[in-house]
Order: sequence, then structure tokens, then C-alpha cells
Amino acid sequence: MLKSKYLHVVSFDNPFPPNYGGVIDVFYKIRALHKAGVRVILHAFEYGRKPATELNAYCQKVYYYQRRNFVNPFIGNLPYIVNTRNAPQLLENLLTDSHPILFEGLHTCYFLDHPALKNRTKLVRTHNVEHEYYERLEAVEQNFFKKYFFSKESQRLLQFEPVLKSATSILAISHGDEQSLKSRYKKVQYLPAFHGNRAITATPGKGNFALYHGKLSVGENDESARFLVDQVFSRTNIPLTIVGDKPSKQLRQKVAEHRHITLLDKLSTEQISKLISEAHVNVLPTFQNTGIKLKLLNVLFQGRHVLVNKPMVEHTGLEQVCTVAEDATQMVAQLEEIWKIPFTQTQIEERQKMLLHNFGDDASPLLKWL
Repeated sequence: MLKSKYLHVVSFDNPFPPNYGGVIDVFYKIRALHKAGVRVILHAFEYGRKPATELNAYCQKVYYYQRRNFVNPFIGNLPYIVNTRNAPQLLENLLTDSHPILFEGLHTCYFLDHPALKNRTKLVRTHNVEHEYYERLEAVEQNFFKKYFFSKESQRLLQFEPVLKSATSILAISHGDEQSLKSRYKKVQYLPAFHGNRAITATPGKGNFALYHGKLSVGENDESARFLVDQVFSRTNIPLTIVGDKPSKQLRQKVAEHRHITLLDKLSTEQISKLISEAHVNVLPTFQNTGIKLKLLNVLFQGRHVLVNKPMVEHTGLEQVCTVAEDATQMVAQLEEIWKIPFTQTQIEERQKMLLHNFGDDASPLLKWL
């Protein structure tokens, strides 16, 4: 039974519009909580995204705090992503009542172990095993200063992570993260990602291009796109469209070498959704298997065939509704096979049954911890 009808949600970013990774999970979780009768008090750090009146439809109250981006990212023992989200006003606002608190990501946990919050119900949603995520960012980064920052940040996140011992419950976004966190902490629960899709909207038939999309300013995504150009689509004539903001110079140069590969940036969420649904196959490799890629859930709800590599689906439970390749050679072979096969109504019904059962936006598992 729900003990409290109110919940503080501390978000690392303004969750509207829900157009990238973690904020997708935050926004649609808030929407599901509102639907379940919870009155959400949202605390959002902002750094470039404007306050959104749309959030008022789902939140009792919304507080915004300026992220302290002027902090030197190379000094101090606290992770930069934590130390820039330590607004004193946040603690003051949390102390105006005794309602439960949901901290979204390790990013927002500066006050998690504060003595004034000792007796509060405190939930932490982990979006990744953060030190592993930053370690991987460091491995693929080519800029020296960014590479050094990611390395240092990974070390600081590993040192800071034990703050999670002060949480009433840790809510892991994937089964893989759940097992990793359970090896170090008690009271770890799996809570599926929230994504906003209410039904399978994919259409039967065939498209005339393959699609990769992702936030290309993130090194991991840019690396995946370069992998597709260099090792997969350079070996086939199947057209590929790559979509994402701020692609690297290296990616632009590689795409320019192939007439059947197109690179698009600065597209709206609606334009990207249209491309997802029109593509014959959404191709989503990754080399970072922490957390869960919300774009994978989106293409499974909205798109036709989905081709991935093993790290993309490992420990997610989504293997059965994707085509999984072990390496680039296998990806080429499977891509050319899929290209011949229309997407069917039977496949849509299979996805509908599996995805809504295991990944529906249902707040009830969260309510029992409040």
C-alpha cells in the first residue's frame, strides 16, 4: 500500500523534452507516477534546457537549480557530475516536509548521506554503473583533455559510489546493473526503464534504408557510428542513414567517402521518430553494456527489424525480439538477410506481448517502496 501520496524527485537535468537517454526515463516515470495518483515535487538542475511549463501537468511543484558548471572539473575529490549539483536550496526544499525522495542518478546524490535526511525514505535510481560508464568513455575519447577528465571522473565516481549505502533502496535500470550493484550493496531492486511507448506502432512491410541514431556528441555513439561505416556498410550497398547532433569530424569524413551513407543532424524528436518507423532495419551496436539503451526500447516499439550486437542486449531480456550479431562480419551477413524479409504483423504481435509485459510504463513496482 502506498504510504505517501507525495514524492520528491531530484533530476540531474530538466526532463522535458524527453529527447535523450536518462531524461526519457525520468520524464515518463514522472508521468506514470502522476497517473498512479502520486503528487510529484520535482527538483531539476538546469544547464541549457529552458524551464518547461509542460511539467506542470504532472508535477505538484517544480523547482529549478542552476548547475555550477564554473567548477574546475580537474580538481577536488568529489565527482564533477556530483559537485556541480550541490545547491543548498535543494536541501532546504527537501527539508520542508518528510516525504520520500527519489534521487535520479548518482549525479544527484550530494545530499544522500546528509544527517538531516537520515530518517527519510531515500530511493536512488541508478542509470548506469557510473564509474564503468566513464571508464568506457575514456577508452573511446580522442581529445586529450576529455580523455583525462573521463579517467579522473571514473576514479572519483568509484570512490563516491559507497554513498549508496545511505539509500533506503537502490533501483537498477537493468538486470546487469542489478547484479553488479548487489555484489556491493544491500536493498538493490530492478526497476525497468520508463520510455513513454504505450503500444507497438511499427508498421508491416519494407523500408528502403537502414538507420542508426544516437547523441553523436557522446564518444560511445560516435564510435558506434564509425564502426558501422568502416566495418559494416562499407561492405554492402544497403543505404544507411546516421542521425545525431554534433558528429565528430572523423565521422563526417568517413561518411563522405560513401555515396550510400547519409549523415543528418539537428533533427527534431518527431523527425527522428518518423525515420525510425520508416527504416527497414534499425541498426544499434554499442561497446558499452552498462545500463540499458532507451533508444533500443524506442526502436522496438516504433520500428521494424532491429539488428544489434551482443553488448546492446546483454542482461536486458530483449535478445528474443532482436537479431543479435557477434561481430562485424556476422552483422553484414544478417543485415543482408533481413533486407530481403518484410516485417510482419505476427512480429508486431509478438513484440506487443513481450514488451508490454516486461517493459510497460507501470509505476506500481515503484509505489511499493514509497
